[in-house]
Amino acid sequence: MFDSIYSSTVTTPQFFLMAAIALAAGIFYAWIMSFRIRSTKRFFLVLALVPFVVAAVITFVNGNIGAGVAIGGAFSLIRFRSAQGSADEIAGILIAMGAGIAFGMGFVGYGVLILLALSVLFFLLSMLPIFEHKGMSRDQLLRITIPESLAYHDAFNDTFAHYLDACESVGVKTTGMGSMFRLSFRIRMKDPREEKAFIDELRTKNGNLEIAITPYADAQNQL
Repeated sequence: MFDSIYSSTVTTPQFFLMAAIALAAGIFYAWIMSFRIRSTKRFFLVLALVPFVVAAVITFVNGNIGAGVAIGGAFSLIRFRSAQGSADEIAGILIAMGAGIAFGMGFVGYGVLILLALSVLFFLLSMLPIFEHKGMSRDQLLRITIPESLAYHDAFNDTFAHYLDACESVGVKTTGMGSMFRLSFRIRMKDPREEKAFIDELRTKNGNLEIAITPYADAQNQL
């Protein structure tokens, strides 16, 4: 079961057997991971296909150094055309790629074991109350767009003091061709029910420009 199904030369039946197992295991793996990773349907479709795609690449390269270098260059282009994902999404892709390498070398038993064992382990560990800080679950990312003319260093201090338990500046960048600034703060509301009143007061100070509040853990990639 854990021996390679490939002979010295990969035959068509061997390749299609590997493809069937990799696709079936990938779909089941994506289904399990969907219970713990918050993402789009497209992500899980990609996650289901990654083991087979990687396996096919490994099979076709099969010791050809030139082809390996070319494939590496192609994957690097895909990387720079892709948006950065969350830690959960990156972990899911890495697990799928690891299993794909096993499939591509003909070790379908190890590939299935990697997908199933790590997906179940990921599921169980994510349910355990470890490495969690209760205060961090309340943290949010506040982004405020302000006109270039506004002195932002202390413009919102009184509002922050009234509505927030904690506030930390985490970034400033220009937007709108340099005509505006976007301020980012890590905040913790005193009372989450006052979020609308908090935003309304900020709007009176930033000229009614864009304001966004999102969970901090989900929004770190957008800083």
